[in-house]
Amino acid sequence: MKKSLFILLTLLTSLCLSHPALSQASSDLAHYRLGSGDSIKISVYGQSDLSIETRLPDTGNINYPFLGDIQAVGLTTAQLEQHIYQGLKGDYLVSPSVSVTITQYRPFFIDGEVKKPGGYPYQPGLSIDKAAALAGGYTQRAAKDEIIILRDISGTQQQVTAKTSDTVQPGDIVRIQQSFF
Repeated sequence: MKKSLFILLTLLTSLCLSHPALSQASSDLAHYRLGSGDSIKISVYGQSDLSIETRLPDTGNINYPFLGDIQAVGLTTAQLEQHIYQGLKGDYLVSPSVSVTITQYRPFFIDGEVKKPGGYPYQPGLSIDKAAALAGGYTQRAAKDEIIILRDISGTQQQVTAKTSDTVQPGDIVRIQQSFF
C-alpha cells in the first residue's frame, strides 16, 4: 500500500514538473505572500490549543496564543511557520512541528468586457481565459489581446499587460478592454 502511494505521488510530481502551466502555477504559489482576505490554518502537532483557523484582516495581524499579535500579511506560509516555530521553541515546546496552510485564497476580480463582472473565488492554476469563463465568458466586444492586470507587487499596485493564457493571482483585478471592431 505504501509503495503504491509513493509511486502515485512520484508520478503526480513528475507530471506537474513536466507540464509548464502546472509547474508555473505551483512555483507562483510557493512564493505566494499572504494578504488580507486569505484564510489560513495554523496547526501545531499534538497541541490542539495552539491550532487555529482565521481569515487575515486588513491590518494583517493575527492574535496567536502565547505569542500575541503576529504580522502575517506579506509573509509566505514557510516564513510564518518559521516565525511561529521560533516563538514557541524553548519556552513552550522543545521542538514544535508547525504547519501553515491556506484554506481559502482571497478573491480575484474581473471587469470590462465579460458577461458577469465581479469578484470570484481564486483557484490555483487559474488563467485569464478560465477567469473569463467563470465570469460568464467574453462579450462580443472583448479585445482578447488588450488585457490589463492590476496586481499588488511588493506592496504597490502595478499595471501588467497580459495574455489570455497568463496566470491570475489572488487579489488581482483583471480588466478586459473593449475592441473597436
